[in-house]
Amino acid sequence: STLIPEENILIGNTVLYGAISGKAFFRGIAGERFAVRNSGAKTVVEGVGDHGCEYMTGGVVVVLGSTGRNFAAGMSGGLAYVLDPDKKFETHCNKSTVELFDVSEKKDIQQLKALIEEHYQSTQSAVAKKVLDHWKETLSKFVKVYPIDYRRVIEELKNKKDKLQVA
Repeated sequence: STLIPEENILIGNTVLYGAISGKAFFRGIAGERFAVRNSGAKTVVEGVGDHGCEYMTGGVVVVLGSTGRNFAAGMSGGLAYVLDPDKKFETHCNKSTVELFDVSEKKDIQQLKALIEEHYQSTQSAVAKKVLDHWKETLSKFVKVYPIDYRRVIEELKNKKDKLQVA
């Protein structure tokens, strides 16, 4: 095809709707409602339309491109990492149930890079190659989308685990 994948919507609407497990790597942009109600799948895509990750309860979504409006509306679990080189993502994100963070924790960095590497291995994506070739500069341009209540529960569990190890 003569189409440039990262510039075209090649993945339809509602892809990964209600996904419960597995991995999926998409070279190109997804339509609307990508990974809605995702509860366990791990995926990489090169852009999404409106309402991405809506009502997501689990899994991990990596977006290597732009997002439409209302991203993460009602998201209560899982994580999303969005490449945001132009610092415009916050205006597209519905922050009623999520907070936005830099990707700075070792576990997040390892997970993000591993998924992008697997995406590249699976798709030969030019976008993934560029991100990996310039990893040190690009990492700071990712935003971690973290549901507020999910984060609270994870931190409480970590604190309990830490207390048990001390005792």
